[in-house]
Amino acid sequence: MAGVYRSREQQLRKTAQQLYWDPARRLYADTPSKQKYSQHTNTLAVLGAVVTGAQARDLMLRVLNEPTIAQATFFFRFYVHQALRMVGEGNRYLDLLDDWRGMIANGLTTFAEWEERPIDPPRSDCHAWSASPNIEIFRTVLGIDSVAPGFSRVSVRPHLGKLKAAKGSIPHPKGTVQVDLQAQLATVVLPAGVSGDFEWRGIRKALTPGSNRVSLV
Repeated sequence: MAGVYRSREQQLRKTAQQLYWDPARRLYADTPSKQKYSQHTNTLAVLGAVVTGAQARDLMLRVLNEPTIAQATFFFRFYVHQALRMVGEGNRYLDLLDDWRGMIANGLTTFAEWEERPIDPPRSDCHAWSASPNIEIFRTVLGIDSVAPGFSRVSVRPHLGKLKAAKGSIPHPKGTVQVDLQAQLATVVLPAGVSGDFEWRGIRKALTPGSNRVSLV
């Protein structure tokens, strides 16, 4: 059955490429008629590995700066940010949070459904779909992620952007994963029985249970 589904997966990617890729605009269209385009469709093409490698990175950078296509609202920007991280542009993440900073500046203690517009105010000022920074600060900035079933293996791939340091921890089925990123040194603490990898600027280091120290220079 695994082979059957792998074959179907490959066929879906091939079909999506044939039907939706517009070589003239260098974008994936929302429909085969190629009349409408959006950040959503192109982001999903990257997350679904319809396009990979340098081409995926080029696509996401164009999507990020193309105002003529439909723009993602707060809830879908979670996927836009994931795709940027996937193509190696995770260091842009903190610079893409101005709308969230604006909500805090306006006195909100939770996140709104979408940005304030005179003719279309938010329906909700406490919207779970807009709360992705609560996850991404840990997954993207600190870089903590699961790479095996049951969180049995941990990946730590930080994206500090303009930050000089960051520190945090997340709960794990076997304890706590702790990450402390300083100017020249990263300290990663994994629970007993849990291993993983640390990635930084193209270099990968194995992580073992307990405290790990990795040079960042």
